[in-house]
Amino acid sequence: MGHAYTPGLKVSDAAEFVRHRILPIPGEVLVKQGDTVEPETVVARALLPGNVVTANLARLLGVAAADLDDLMLVQEGAAVEKDQPIAQSKGIFGFMKQTAKAPTTGELESVSKVSGQAIFREAPIPVEVKAYVGGIVSEVEEGFGVHVDSRGTMVQGIFGIGPEVSGPIAVASDDPARPLMPQDVKPEHAGTVLVGGSMARLDTLKACVDKGVKALVVGGIDAADLKQLLGYDLGVAITGNETVGLTLVVTEGFGQLAMSGKTHRLLSERAGQTASVSGATQIRAGVMRPEVLVPSEIHQIEETEVDTGLMHVNSTVRIIRDPHFGELGRVTDLPAEPHVLDTEAAVRILTVALKDGEHVTLPRANVELVDERL
Repeated sequence: MGHAYTPGLKVSDAAEFVRHRILPIPGEVLVKQGDTVEPETVVARALLPGNVVTANLARLLGVAAADLDDLMLVQEGAAVEKDQPIAQSKGIFGFMKQTAKAPTTGELESVSKVSGQAIFREAPIPVEVKAYVGGIVSEVEEGFGVHVDSRGTMVQGIFGIGPEVSGPIAVASDDPARPLMPQDVKPEHAGTVLVGGSMARLDTLKACVDKGVKALVVGGIDAADLKQLLGYDLGVAITGNETVGLTLVVTEGFGQLAMSGKTHRLLSERAGQTASVSGATQIRAGVMRPEVLVPSEIHQIEETEVDTGLMHVNSTVRIIRDPHFGELGRVTDLPAEPHVLDTEAAVRILTVALKDGEHVTLPRANVELVDERL
């Protein structure tokens, strides 16, 4: 039987996920191996050096830089408050003295006797890394962070925006093929991970932000609505740092696309349980998928075709290029020989049987594996 390797989206209620929670600079790890952590548990902390602010004391006082030693009111390394006098000239017969004040709160780091420039260092900026997902600390990287090991439901999406959040799952639509409307978003959905239907337009996305929804999981969105929500064209980029007030996970693609029945069922079964959600997406090298993780008691891990990346006849795939973008189908043929396209490019192809019975032939790069059976 022919086979091929291709990426895919993991959708499973018995997955294992290990998340590396690492500081950008050396710091302090606050948990130990074997500890149980929750999504909001701070597992590591570091201090970034504060911002640097400069002031030319010689110019402010109208003196030579070499004379500053006798005029300083504060020594190097001392803490200072904004507008605190730090140096004062001798004036004329004790009158008309000039005073230089600290431009910020922090520490007087140094004073140059050559340029007369003083360097102030503002307070360190704390950086904290949270566990993100509930689980067990399986490994500690001293001074940097930890690995958090967990099991449960894992749903990967095609595209997302927004930072890591966590909250209880709420189901706004029982029909995965029905568009999510603004009136479906209720005040009681504040702080939740809301599971919708086939599409969320701009008014629905804004309703989620206004009602305080932490994350929205939906089948599809419109690219123009996304641009209006963000206020700019996203283009080709790594997402995850957007600050629109909502983390968004799109499970199927752009347009009105019914959410996968398996995805909707798994998330609906976890209603009320705490989910960890990330909208971070990177399509190019080092692929990152937006995800919804719901830890639960799982004794047997499910390994699927997506884990192996092995596609064969009868595999379920999603088409990710027009004109059948977003449609699911079953692989019926995987010819071994390359096929010459109309563009004269020779590529490997496959034949997919769609749900309506139509058979389409397309490049293998135009599909991805999905954890679903048709």
